[in-house]
Amino acid sequence: MGGLFGVVSKQSCTLDLFFGVDYHSHLGTIKGGLAVLGNDGRFSRVIHNIQNSPFRTKFEKDLEEMPGNSGIGCISDTDSQPLVIKSHLGDYSITCVGKINNIDALVNAAFKQGGIHLLEGSRGQVNSTELVATIIDQSASFTEGVRRVHELVDGSMTLMLLTKDGIIAARDKLGRTPLILGQKEGAVCAASESFAFLNLGYHPLKELGPGEIVLLTPDGVEQLSPPGEEMKICAFLWTYYGYPSSAYEGINVENMRYRCGSLLAKRDEGLVVDAVAGVPDSGTAHAIGYANRSGIPFSRPFIKYTPTWPRSFTPKDQSQRSLIARMKLIPVDELIRDRELLFIDDSIVRGTQLRETVELLYQCGAKKVHIRPACPPIMFSCKYINFTRSGSEMELITRKTVNAIEGKCDDETMQKYLDPRGECYNNMVDRMCREMNFSSLKFMELEDLIEASHMPKCKLCTYCWNGK
Repeated sequence: MGGLFGVVSKQSCTLDLFFGVDYHSHLGTIKGGLAVLGNDGRFSRVIHNIQNSPFRTKFEKDLEEMPGNSGIGCISDTDSQPLVIKSHLGDYSITCVGKINNIDALVNAAFKQGGIHLLEGSRGQVNSTELVATIIDQSASFTEGVRRVHELVDGSMTLMLLTKDGIIAARDKLGRTPLILGQKEGAVCAASESFAFLNLGYHPLKELGPGEIVLLTPDGVEQLSPPGEEMKICAFLWTYYGYPSSAYEGINVENMRYRCGSLLAKRDEGLVVDAVAGVPDSGTAHAIGYANRSGIPFSRPFIKYTPTWPRSFTPKDQSQRSLIARMKLIPVDELIRDRELLFIDDSIVRGTQLRETVELLYQCGAKKVHIRPACPPIMFSCKYINFTRSGSEMELITRKTVNAIEGKCDDETMQKYLDPRGECYNNMVDRMCREMNFSSLKFMELEDLIEASHMPKCKLCTYCWNGK
């Protein structure tokens, strides 16, 4: 995933930019970056690796060296950005959130245009932000270039351009990721997360529509290209990676999670347990919703230790991921021993960490542990924003399970396992439950998740759950 923040002001923007970007730290774990346009017309830029330490500690010392009234920044899981570009359109800085599935085709097309080169990463990879800049630079204007990016990219692309005239902000063509504008006297900002500017004195101004392009200046917002009609916003925003204080399309994350938990409880009527808990942090609100509906007490058998683990550090190596996940969760013996517990997690992707969490509960004396994921089984790796970070679809616990049952797990085979009323689906869930040593396992149903979102089904991307 990743998050963007930009601000244009009649006064210094540096502190607003610093704190606004920092508020997006939960969305990414690899890189952080800031770019500021100074009053002398020159760009200052800094990028740091934030895998092992918080954004703030890496960037605090840079602020005095970055004076200016306009700037953009990002938290990224992939590329080093923002980039500073010199082109026939003028000097500018660019930062992006998205996923490009057709990078090779776009690179080859760019080379055929002639006169360009792209820096190559350690494994032959191309910086997708640089590729987006190349597409823009082959156009007659910034607006035309952004439209061209939206037309050519297979995947998603939300971006900001910092120019001498202001910030050009553009939401992905189908609105898969959000972009929200805020305003206060003498300043306008844009953010991936709606809560990111509230404590900085901004009030919500508007949420960009799918494909909409605007120019931000300290005096206001100019629309450069209107929004499209079609929207496919990622439903996982509300279920998992959105921050509880945020709202997308006017729908608050925390409230949506309460509704999810309530609908999980509705399908669980008659189940008797001693307490309901959430796997912290993203499962907590779902568990509160479940407890409120069912009347079963809410408790916190695990407390998340954050002083030395302030961020969600997720290395590629599974053994490191599992160790760090375990180190952050401290069990409370009195709330676990001799008790029958129901835990709600936001999702099950690989299943490794949840299996080890449940094993720890049994080691602490739990009698039974029931699991209720707050979304349907993840059957397909995300093609649009890559939230699962799976290197292969075979890392998904669902795919492994279906492969064990069928001897194959291609997309056609997976279709048999999508119906929560079907025998194949129930066999898959039963097998997952046994192998992960849960007392019971019941997933959120897609129709309930859509109901909880308060969004029209046609405006949601549910690809990871049903391939649509």
